[in-house]
Amino acid sequence: MMASNTLRILVPGLLLPVFMSHAGGWAVVTVDTLPEYTEAGKSTQLTYVVRQHGVEPHPNLKGTIEATSGRLTARGLVVPGERPGQYTASITLPSAGDWSITIRSGFPRADVTLLPLTAVTHGTSLTRAATDIERGEALFTAKGCVTCHVQMDVGPRLEGRRFEAAYISTFLANPPRTPTQPSRSPMPNLGLEQREIASLVAYLNSPRQLGAR
Repeated sequence: MMASNTLRILVPGLLLPVFMSHAGGWAVVTVDTLPEYTEAGKSTQLTYVVRQHGVEPHPNLKGTIEATSGRLTARGLVVPGERPGQYTASITLPSAGDWSITIRSGFPRADVTLLPLTAVTHGTSLTRAATDIERGEALFTAKGCVTCHVQMDVGPRLEGRRFEAAYISTFLANPPRTPTQPSRSPMPNLGLEQREIASLVAYLNSPRQLGAR
């Protein structure tokens, strides 16, 4: 599968519901860098943060990573990242094809699944770059937006809304420390890059069916 479908397929399963009711509350997993594809036989790294209650990074977790493609299975290694609550998962996909990658964060029921990530043959690449809307759709899930704004009732509902580009870009770059609505949770500062923000804005202002997920 090449670029025309890769990011669209990543979205529905990338971030599964990651909330729970136990002594530790609930958590959201946010992927720092989302690759559009990877290369077979080459180590792929996915850095992510586990955010308890959607905000506070949760350190000292024992995560795992696994990938499947048909009957093939590959496993990798998860190690602590550069800052508390951050982790780096490394995995090598042995052959070209579409791989379902699951990161199990170690926080109960806080798992991330990429469905699928395309591995290309060594020395090749995808034939078409993703559009801003496609990239934004993937980021909406990878950054945890879909968890808080669609799957849980901790952020305002966004379906059917459009946003002034300058306003929402500023908001995403530096979210306020207090919730924008009573009884809601504050949005964490995810350190989004300008290209990521532009893609998210393009997706948010495009026709979409967020509630269908």
